[in-house]
Amino acid sequence: MDNRNSRLLVMLTVVVPWWVCQAAQGQAPKPSPKVFTLEEAVNFALTNYPAVRVALERVSAARGGADLARTNYLPRADLLWQSNRATRNNIFGLLLPQPIISPISGPVLPSTSNNSVWGSAAGALFSWEPFDFGYRRATVQSAQAAEGRATAEVKLTRLDVAAATANAFLTLLAAEQRVRAANADVERRQVLAKSIHTLVDNQLRPGADASRADAELAAARIQLIQAQEAERVSRATLAAILGIAGSALEADPGTLLQQPPAGDLPAFAAASHPAAAVEQARVDELRAQGHVLDRSYYPKFNFQSALSGRGSGANLDGTVASGAHGLGLQRSNWAAGLTVTFPLLDFAAIHARKRIEAGNERAEQARYDQTIQDLTGEVERARATLEGARQVGENTPIELKAAPDTESQARTRYQSGLATIVEVAEAQRLLAQAEVDDALARLGIWRALAEVAAAQGDLGPFMELLRRKATGGP
Repeated sequence: MDNRNSRLLVMLTVVVPWWVCQAAQGQAPKPSPKVFTLEEAVNFALTNYPAVRVALERVSAARGGADLARTNYLPRADLLWQSNRATRNNIFGLLLPQPIISPISGPVLPSTSNNSVWGSAAGALFSWEPFDFGYRRATVQSAQAAEGRATAEVKLTRLDVAAATANAFLTLLAAEQRVRAANADVERRQVLAKSIHTLVDNQLRPGADASRADAELAAARIQLIQAQEAERVSRATLAAILGIAGSALEADPGTLLQQPPAGDLPAFAAASHPAAAVEQARVDELRAQGHVLDRSYYPKFNFQSALSGRGSGANLDGTVASGAHGLGLQRSNWAAGLTVTFPLLDFAAIHARKRIEAGNERAEQARYDQTIQDLTGEVERARATLEGARQVGENTPIELKAAPDTESQARTRYQSGLATIVEVAEAQRLLAQAEVDDALARLGIWRALAEVAAAQGDLGPFMELLRRKATGGP
């Protein structure tokens, strides 16, 4: 027995510390959650949210399109070298332009031969369009209009992301306030249920009161569970908008739980909203495309100069040179001239495309007008919501001040036998609702201010109001 105990003691001395060490190594410390204020969250989302990066890359692509359109002003130079081995059987006659049959030059020989010879060719062609009746300028302006539309879409995307971030942040704060109020309600009902069970056990109250207290406590716990679930969902939503889905984060309310300043946000012009700017940019882009079509039905002037050389192993008398004869350039030519082309029969097609572009432009103009109306109505609705939120905020302190007194009096009257458990439960429900209403009233005003700023197209004044509140400014 002594030997067995000794071995057991040694095993515990060696194995248990090893197991504790391994367990400690297996449990990596959890990373601390990232803490964001509202302004930090908005800036973080504007940097990391994929939609913003997509819009920025579209601007880069549109800017490249404008640069590409400008290259049409530059001259063009093409170089060519060719070596081939082929037969030299030519035939007299016309061949319409096509890309299948290879062209051949030289005299028509009296007989056909399968003998092949070396051939070579080299050349350089320089071409430049000295004037174009404004076509290239219209093309560049069309590309610039596309770049302007992409830039306007970036501003709209940034506004949407910023507004969504602010909304998600405030939603998370509201969920946390609901959890806090629901937890306080559960604690009060636990105290009440315990005291009622004591009275029931001493036969001072009927058993139905204990059952009612237990039911109210269970309902409060359900409300707490639902509030906690909503908080977790809100936290996950905010993390996804910030581009850190799956990471732990905390929302720093700052001054958002305090009463907002009484001042209002400055008025706005609907035409300055990013959504209106996008629609106007689309109108401008279609108008620029129509201008390109206006400049399409004109002659094309091209100055061209060429330098070329050719070599062939075929002789004029039909004989074939031996060896590598023909791989060198035996004859050279140069040329310079002006080429004029005119799309004579394209008038009907261009006219039809112009009608299409004109119709699209009028449709976008109508959509712009509708956007202005929608934005104006959205601002009015947001201001109405703000006014209602301020009025609610003026009344919730009264509600919160009266509710605890009512709940305390109801409990006192119940303990004295002057009230029923139903009155106490109702008083506690009113107190819980008053706590939630008061906590959410201030957040509701901040949320309405953010909605007004988003409807006006710029969260800057809202952020400035938040910073002034934090610094204690007017």
